[in-house]
Amino acid sequence: MTQTDIHEQSETLGFQAEVKQLLHLMIHSLYSNKEIFLRELVSNASDACDKLRFEAIDNPDLFQGDTDLRIRVEYDKDARTVTISDNGIGMTRDEAIANLGTIARSGTKEFFSQLTGDKQKDAQLIGQFGVGFYSSFIVAQKVSVLSRRAGVAETDAILWESDGQGEFSISPVEKADRGTSVTLYLRDGEDDFLGGWKLREILRRYSDHISLPIQMHKEEWDAEKSEQVKKNEWETVNQANALWTRAKSEVTDEQYQEFYKHIAHDFDDPLAWTHNRVEGRSEYTQLLFIPKRAPMDLWDREGKRGVKLYVKRVFIMDDAEQLLPTYLRFVRGVIDSADLPLNVSREILQESRDVRVIREGSAKRILSLLEDMAENKPEQYTEFWTQFGQVLKEGTGEDTNNKERIAKLLRFASTQAEGSAQTVSLADYVSRMKEGQDKIYYVSADSFAAASNSPHLEIFRKKGLEVLLLSDRVDEWMLSYLREFDGKPLVSIAKGGLDLDTLADEEEKKHQAEVAETFKPLVERLQTALGEKVKEVRVTSRLVDSPACVVVDENELSPHLLRMLQAAGQSAPEVKPILEINPEHALVGRLQAAPEEDFSEWALLLLDQAMLAEGAALAEPAAFVKRMNRLLLNQTA
Repeated sequence: MTQTDIHEQSETLGFQAEVKQLLHLMIHSLYSNKEIFLRELVSNASDACDKLRFEAIDNPDLFQGDTDLRIRVEYDKDARTVTISDNGIGMTRDEAIANLGTIARSGTKEFFSQLTGDKQKDAQLIGQFGVGFYSSFIVAQKVSVLSRRAGVAETDAILWESDGQGEFSISPVEKADRGTSVTLYLRDGEDDFLGGWKLREILRRYSDHISLPIQMHKEEWDAEKSEQVKKNEWETVNQANALWTRAKSEVTDEQYQEFYKHIAHDFDDPLAWTHNRVEGRSEYTQLLFIPKRAPMDLWDREGKRGVKLYVKRVFIMDDAEQLLPTYLRFVRGVIDSADLPLNVSREILQESRDVRVIREGSAKRILSLLEDMAENKPEQYTEFWTQFGQVLKEGTGEDTNNKERIAKLLRFASTQAEGSAQTVSLADYVSRMKEGQDKIYYVSADSFAAASNSPHLEIFRKKGLEVLLLSDRVDEWMLSYLREFDGKPLVSIAKGGLDLDTLADEEEKKHQAEVAETFKPLVERLQTALGEKVKEVRVTSRLVDSPACVVVDENELSPHLLRMLQAAGQSAPEVKPILEINPEHALVGRLQAAPEEDFSEWALLLLDQAMLAEGAALAEPAAFVKRMNRLLLNQTA
């Protein structure tokens, strides 16, 4: 095919809007560490070779006699280019457009909405999002990608080119061998990358862990030219064996960190990791990492998650979600099994006994890592909890075998902790329980502010009893599985039948009985006035500063959970509130003296106020305002 033919068949296409925005950020050097581009391109080349090896399990002809997979890095001082080549799976025209012209990943919209214009903050976000191929434009004014898909004809290769300014061209070309070559035409001022020593140093630092050989031309010193001269001979510059197969004593922290960045496409170091070889009824190696920050798609049900699966060091699949329970979906890493078949599919993974053993073992290993962190590195654990605590809470219902271990790892806000930070463990709470207290008390609400200002807390604050303040959406679901801890039941203070008698002295109990009898007529009047709007009216000792509150029976769904169900469009049973009144409050005293014609209005106002304090939306807010205004005017007349 001649150059004229190529030109005539060349197409110019526009980048996806998100790509344009990302390229603009990249080109304007949000990264101070420009050499990161080489790690990203070598990582992509490694993935391409892994994918070929996987597809060739069912179709060995894809190798076409060339089974020695490799990555090569070259530079040309005169042309000012750096080229990264692989003999992996390659790309078709459509794959090149999809992979190089668009960002087809969940969390994209949220990522761009969080950009602030602050270079340092945005750089961290971009690193968290991952950019892969687009990091080329940090150092390159133009990028060319020559690729031929394994199994297609030499004439079906493609040439993709762009200057990163919003468009790219794609043309049909010929290529003798399969795989991809990415050529970077360096910008002025990027001469550091036009030397073999510098490139080797970067590759050894960032990509030494890659199991494929990374090759460069051998170089020798030419005294006459006073420079290194390339020889027509290739040498491997990395160790070229899988990092997870090495003994832990042979791997440095820096190598673990770089390997994590390779598999997770993250620019931050991991928060922690665990590396183990497991032998027994199933034999496998696990190298698992906990990221420092939550990925953008952590809550996306369609988002890809899971670890990389290898069988006898042969790559099988990315995102093997069956190897870890869902509540550990933030974990990244590699699991290499010695027992699974090479042609294993996702369907087989779901049914495999070996996979169940791996999943259970990996979950226990991660929990052990978290336990060690919580006990010995509390600041690091707080960092973990801030990012992934809500996800870990899901484990109380999902992983019944480890529920007690997970419960010990949970952290909550509390009336005895500062601010909204979730730092209190259930063990902390139990250690501070009052003499005679046999329950763990909590209140749940739509927000921390609503929980911490709940009227239900009044008697607990007065008595110095600690209450957990729950405001995460997952909390109500968690509580349906986590009923007790250390033999002590978890009890909502917003439910009826709250038994604080064990913490009251005889004089208090006598006084409460007398008050209940004294206010019995008022309770009956309120019950008549409110009718079907309430299940019951009763006197309570749980309030100190508020005139009234609403509660539900112990076995009924909490108001907070009912609101969540309704907001999600799910059917929820009708639960009538119980109105509890504070006999010590001046407003209740005023209610007793209210004329009969105003009593019903006062009763409704008291109920609506209690509902609002609970966080509920009133069925008739306009009627509430009119009623309140009318009663206020009557008082001032």
